[in-house]
Order: sequence, then C-alpha cells, then structure tokens
Amino acid sequence: MNEAAASMSRADAAGRTAFSVLAAISFCHLLNDMMQSLLPALYPMLKTSYALTFGEIGVLTFTYQITASLLQPMIGRYTDSKPRPYSLVMGMTFTLAGLALLAFAHSYSLLLLAAAMIGTGSSVFHPESSRVARMASGGRHGLAQSVFQVGGNLGSAVGPLLAAFIVLPHGQGSVLWFSGAALLGIFVLFNVGHWYKLHGMARLEPRGAAAGTRSAPGRRRVILAVSVLLALIFSKYFYLASLTSYYTFYLISRFHVSVQASQIYLFVFLGSVALGTIVGGPVGDRIGRKYVIWGSIVGVLPFTLLLPHANLLWTAVLTVPIGVILASAFPAIIVYAQELLPGRTGTVAGLFFGFAFGMGGIGAAVLGQIADAYGIRLVYEICAFLPIIGLLAGFLPDVGSGGRAVSASSAAASAPAR
Repeated sequence: MNEAAASMSRADAAGRTAFSVLAAISFCHLLNDMMQSLLPALYPMLKTSYALTFGEIGVLTFTYQITASLLQPMIGRYTDSKPRPYSLVMGMTFTLAGLALLAFAHSYSLLLLAAAMIGTGSSVFHPESSRVARMASGGRHGLAQSVFQVGGNLGSAVGPLLAAFIVLPHGQGSVLWFSGAALLGIFVLFNVGHWYKLHGMARLEPRGAAAGTRSAPGRRRVILAVSVLLALIFSKYFYLASLTSYYTFYLISRFHVSVQASQIYLFVFLGSVALGTIVGGPVGDRIGRKYVIWGSIVGVLPFTLLLPHANLLWTAVLTVPIGVILASAFPAIIVYAQELLPGRTGTVAGLFFGFAFGMGGIGAAVLGQIADAYGIRLVYEICAFLPIIGLLAGFLPDVGSGGRAVSASSAAASAPAR
C-alpha cells in the first residue's frame, strides 16, 4: 500500500502542468520566430537593393531552412541520450549572431551566411524547446505543444509588421535593433534551463514508458505511420512556403498593393496560422489526434482551390481559414508521433521540425524557379492541389484510445499495485 501511495504521489507531481515554464518557452519561441521571420519579411527590400531574382530569393530561404532541417534530427537524437538543459541558450546565441550579420551584410554571399546562422539557431531551439514543453505538460501533451508552437506563430506574424513599420523605413541596418529581443530570450532561456536541470529531468519519458498504458503498433505500422506523417508535412509546408515567401509578391504583382499593405495582408494570414495552432492541440487531446490531422489537411482543399481565382478582398478572406485549418495539424502531428515513439521526444521533434523546415526551404526554391519562368500566379494554381495528399491520413493507425491523451495520473491509477 505504501508503494502504491508513493507511486500515486509521484504521478500526481508529474501530472501537474508547469504553466510558467510553458509560458516562458512559448514567449521565447515568439522572440525566436519573430527574429527569424524578419528575413522573409525583408525580401521585397532585398530584392530591390541587391537586384535579386525570385530564384535567388528561393535559394536564400532554402539556405536558412535546409540548415535547420539537416541539423535538427541529429541534435534531437543526441539530446535524447545526453540531455543538455542549457543548449537553448546556445541556440538563441546563434540567432543573435545571424541577426547581427544580416543587419550589416553588403553582399548576397553574406546574406546566405546570415541565413545559415539563423537556421543553425533554429535547429538547436526547436527540438529542445519541444522537449521542455512535453516535460512541462503534465500529460496534456497537445495543449503543451499548442502553447509552445503558438508563440512561434505569433512571432512569425509580428515579424512582417515590424519589418513594414521599422525596418523598411529605416533600412537594413535597423535589423540590429532586434538584438535586444535575442538578449532577452537568452536570459529567459537560461532560467528555463535551470528549471530543466532541477525539475525537468525527473519528467523525462524513458523509452517504452507508455507500453503499459496502451498497445504499441508494430514496427511496420510505425514506419508506415511516420511515412504518412512526413508526406502530410510535405504538403502542408510546401503550400505554406508559397504564402510565407511569395504572398507579398503575389499581392503586389496581381493587385498592385504597396509593400507595406502586402505585409499587413501577410500578418493577417500568419495570425490565422497562430489561431489554428492554439486550437489544434487541445482539440486533439479531446477527440483524438488522428481526426484533427485528417480534417485539417483535407479540409483546407476547397479554400486553396478558390484562392488563385479570388479578388483582393476574397484573397485576404480565404487565407484566414487556410491558415487556421492547415496550422491545426502540426501540434497533433508532433504529439501523435511522440506517442508512436515514446522516449524519443527530441528525435521526433527534430525529425518533424527539421523536415518541415526542409520542405519549406525546398518549396521556396522550387516555387521561386516556377515564378521566374511562368509567373507568380501559377505558383498558387499548382499548390492549390497539394492538400489532396492529406487523404493518406486514412492509413494512420489509432494510438491509445483513438489518439487521445492519457494523463500520467490516470495511467498510474489504472496500473496494478505491486
């Protein structure tokens, strides 16, 4: 009885959600992605200043995103076996260095180097901060991922506004003003690392920890499920690349809006992405992640098909449901994959964040070449059909009770007393 009571006490402690830690990591995600979103927000100015083609802009995005893509899975796997509580500080330091270089770069090659440094910072930040979010979740994994990820979405949404009203009027050198945000992030992440070292290590999920609470799918089904999830990430981020990298150019070219107005329209879209992110995780906790994944990818298809044929008003309106529906999938995908592979939180986060960044980078490069050769409008006519790939979600196996979360305290209560 004493052992059972002690087990329940430990489960209750693990089951408490550390909201202050979630808030801190979400805030730092906001700062991180806000600074990183300055790069694509500066594309119209850089295109004019450096006489860049759409293809060269695509390569710039590719450099940033592929750097993050290649490094994230390796860093996630390494920290699964050897946790590094203060590695988040190192990631933010790389972002700070890339930001400073971006402010003073005077050639295309230096812009590429700045993009690579910013991508390196992202490669460290995302898998480790996703691990911290899971450790602080108290079993509410979808909610924790949504809180963590919405910080990044809000930061990405704010970035274009800051570019429109601060950087564009004051020039490229004003990017350095945002180094204060990086320094603030370093301070907060140092304190998060301290919590990670003192309290978070006890919350690390060992491999196979969930085996007693659900029947794990076999190896082949896991490989199939991960392959399907990666295909869904491909469709989602290839489409998102068309909007995050080229939406402003599309609006300027087709509707003749100003650069500042195009940034505001981009903010509306990115704000809807933030809303979808905060909704997707809790809904997945409640009804099952598989159903959120299925609905969010396929449900966006009618809106993407209409977008290339809409006028300016309806273009702005359609990007709102597109952003909400598409973004609701990612928290569910991350947690679903972490439940498929328990104890490999960093590996899963690194793989999926890295693959997402990689697909975004490749998408930007490919779509830039298409825009140069055939016009920017064709990009959206082609990408409109990408959500059809979401039909593959029908091959995903159920995880636990339909993909719903099982809290630590509930699992302990259902475990037999020894």
